[in-house]
Amino acid sequence: MLEPLKREILELLEKDIEFRYAIAGYLGLSELLKRLDSLAEEQTKTRKEVERIWKEIERVWREIERLRDDFNRFFKLLDARLSRVERTLEKLTLEIEEEARIIIGHRLKEMGYDIKVSSLILPDVELNIYGVLDDICIVGEATVRASSNLIDEVDENIKRLRRSYPDKIRGKVIRVIYTSLAMPDLIERAESEGVWVLKATEDIVKPKNF
Repeated sequence: MLEPLKREILELLEKDIEFRYAIAGYLGLSELLKRLDSLAEEQTKTRKEVERIWKEIERVWREIERLRDDFNRFFKLLDARLSRVERTLEKLTLEIEEEARIIIGHRLKEMGYDIKVSSLILPDVELNIYGVLDDICIVGEATVRASSNLIDEVDENIKRLRRSYPDKIRGKVIRVIYTSLAMPDLIERAESEGVWVLKATEDIVKPKNF
């Protein structure tokens, strides 16, 4: 008799909220039960919110992964383009250096000096314009664009030659800069210091020391 009643009561406690609260009220537990139910509801909401947050985190990580892949692809493309630019600049540099040696050699012949113009590569000195004849020495640089600081580089190389390779230098040193685009500061300084500046078609600053 009691067992079926107990089962029925337990079933009602599990399924019927009003009955559960009524019993709890008799036992003085109604307020506690309400709090527990409220806590359970909050936990359910919290769990759902946590699940939502984790889904958002997963979405963010997928987006980060996609951005990283895009970033890597971009840098591969950029690296390829930079490599092409470097090869182009290297080719252009070699071409203008070779052009400079030919043009300077031709201009020297026009002035009556048969000087072979070449490059000079030593352990601590590298010149892309160099030539000697008797007591004359041609020392210079060739570049697409030149400003006055290139004169400083030429002067520094001359000092190194005098210090470490005196046999490569002569009594009369002609400084020369070959460039497609001479900056105004280079022209002004070259005129005041007697530096020969030229391009393929003309002398930008005529030589004064010959």
